[in-house]
Amino acid sequence: MAQQNPEIAEYPTSSHWGTYSVLVADGTVVGVRPDPADPAPSPIIGNVPEAQHHATRVDRPVVRRRWLENGPGPDDHRGRPDDEYVALEWDDLLDRLAAELDRVRRTHGNQAIYGGSYGWGSAGRLHHAQSQLHRFLNSIGGYTRSRTTYSHAAVEVLAPHVLGDQGAYDLLRRPATWQAIAEHTDLLVTFGGLRVSNAWTASGGRAAHTAEPGMRAAAARGLRTISISPLRDDTLADMGAEWLPAAPGTDTAILLALMHVLFTEGRADTAFLDRYTVGADILRRYVLGETDGTPKSPEWAAPICELPAEELRGLARRMAAGRTLINVGWSVQRARYGEQPLWAGIALAACLGQIGLPGGGFGAGYGSMGSYGGGATPLGLPKLPQGANPVDEYIPVARVADMLLHPGEAYDFNGERRRYPDIRLVAWAGGNPFHHHQDLARLSRAFARPDTVVVAETHWTATARHADIVLPATTSLERDDVTAGQGDLRLRAMPRAVPPHGQARNEYDVYAALAERLGAGAAFTEGRTSAEWLRHLYEDWRGRTGRSEEVPGFDAFWADGSTPLPGRTEPVTLLGDFRADPVAHPLGTPSGRIELFSATIAAFGHADCPGHPVWLDPGERLGTERARTWPLLLLANQPTGRLHSQQDMGAHSRSQKIAGRAPLRLHPDDAAARGLSDGDVVRVSNDRGSCLAGVAISDDLRRGVVQLSTGAWYDPSAPGVTCAHGNPNVLTADIGTSSLSQGTTGQLALVEVERHTGPVPPVRAFTPPRITDR
Repeated sequence: MAQQNPEIAEYPTSSHWGTYSVLVADGTVVGVRPDPADPAPSPIIGNVPEAQHHATRVDRPVVRRRWLENGPGPDDHRGRPDDEYVALEWDDLLDRLAAELDRVRRTHGNQAIYGGSYGWGSAGRLHHAQSQLHRFLNSIGGYTRSRTTYSHAAVEVLAPHVLGDQGAYDLLRRPATWQAIAEHTDLLVTFGGLRVSNAWTASGGRAAHTAEPGMRAAAARGLRTISISPLRDDTLADMGAEWLPAAPGTDTAILLALMHVLFTEGRADTAFLDRYTVGADILRRYVLGETDGTPKSPEWAAPICELPAEELRGLARRMAAGRTLINVGWSVQRARYGEQPLWAGIALAACLGQIGLPGGGFGAGYGSMGSYGGGATPLGLPKLPQGANPVDEYIPVARVADMLLHPGEAYDFNGERRRYPDIRLVAWAGGNPFHHHQDLARLSRAFARPDTVVVAETHWTATARHADIVLPATTSLERDDVTAGQGDLRLRAMPRAVPPHGQARNEYDVYAALAERLGAGAAFTEGRTSAEWLRHLYEDWRGRTGRSEEVPGFDAFWADGSTPLPGRTEPVTLLGDFRADPVAHPLGTPSGRIELFSATIAAFGHADCPGHPVWLDPGERLGTERARTWPLLLLANQPTGRLHSQQDMGAHSRSQKIAGRAPLRLHPDDAAARGLSDGDVVRVSNDRGSCLAGVAISDDLRRGVVQLSTGAWYDPSAPGVTCAHGNPNVLTADIGTSSLSQGTTGQLALVEVERHTGPVPPVRAFTPPRITDR
């Protein structure tokens, strides 16, 4: 498959940010080339060459010296910059790790093992870090697992109550495509923008990035877009979007005010509400103020959201005048009470009566990921089976610090009263919680609590630096695999391009060796090598499609490099069958209809998530008492220079840094009030922590808001500052969205910004820890 010449070989590959080729000379990646068939390739591929061979690669199996000498146990020294590791031979390390796994499961039970993989490590279908780790842990008796995601936990938990399980699935996986929007939608009102850089990435990657061309095509055909966001450039400039710079965290107030206009002016579609929903009368009384004495009018919402009342009233009228699609992006629900804007958005779409019509209704993710609105693959994809987990313990994924710090403590989740298990061993692979999680100083304290932390990693991330045992893993370029994302166009081969770095091994081979030591070798491998599994997964998927005559055999597929995904669809309408006949196609809710009031949720008795959409003040917003001390609202959105924190040391990511740190965008007025100029190094702080960042002044964000994207590698090496590199999650609150979904609230945080005085400390995030030979 590689195209050879005397000097450089070209290998096709894929990642979560797309399909491209790597150029290899003498076993080293020297360049990248976008796939010529990709209409909008991601610039993130520019990070690949430097990251592949960077000094932060984990090149040999190591054990933290204090764990090696003192044995398992809690240790608040984990993660410190001066920590030291000892290199061991693979067999020695695997013997020690197998013994520790066996000790924990025999002494404390398998529920004392937390399998903390978050799955973004590779786009491959076989060498998928989460699947590999979970399959291994299941083969040795199970583990405590996580549920939901950092991306959209509120959607995952709330939507099934409102739309039923299938409706919630379709909302996330089968929304109308951009082509359908171009053909049918008059007005797109998006809360949280339509950020193009988010569309560069998708789990499993995409053979062609279609979101950005889809946005352009829709605008060219006359789509009008209104972007309600603190950032003007949250929407593609070519779309000509009208910008409503609302105060962040106030989307629910806006949505309720829009409903108020529809109800009071007779513009609500009462026939739709009567036939397709339950609870509209309860919601209407709340919106009109009949239940609490406060009408949710535009005049009520205006001082909260800082938009004129007449502008809100005019927007409601425009939405009722044509085919309107309401989009609530994932960023909006990653805040305190994040369920409310989702529920209110569905309710507003129901009041307009356009749910189930082509081009109308509701979406929850346009502009949040490249796969959203990019088609559907109902026949499935190749997938490594994880096996059955006999352990029933789980936590919401964003509550990991609570679990480690407070074993046995009670908490609520989706109507259940649960208790955190007592975790003695954390096994992590394929993700970096010191990117995804909030209040990183607290997370660091939490990682001090277990007896043992094991991490399989390619690079020395902050998570690896908190580990007692670090397993060097191969990257996607160092092994054979196949990949495709949901709604993708093609299944692609990913041939190995370079040899493994140092002593790095495929995680499959590591877990196979561990499983053999623990008496579960046959259960894990089923007698197959990784190469045999790759062929088996492909042929099994080929048979499951029911269209084996259309799909080539594995050898032909591998030789060609890709194959079209059979049965791929381009959805036009969400909940169309339900609208056509709600009796024949009821939703999977207790009523069979859209639940604008959920008796189930109401019965949970959660004050922070009652039975219908309500305005709950998140506290972390402008105009609150807390803002008197911390007067700027930090927006911790997704970065444009990388996927999450991956390859932060790469050339494209580094090109965006200022003074070697993450850039902090400020409005000119806010910068002037603090005497700041472009390029200054500033201290961003609140009562949770502080970080250093580089100033970038821009009028593309509203006054009072500062933007510091996530993903800078956590660097606690400088005295007097929590992170010297600019990671905003040292400032965000580690508290759930509500008792219902317990999702992350890392999108918004009140802060102050001031010029850093004194010497600027170096960034040491990319300096590997000290490693000695035994």
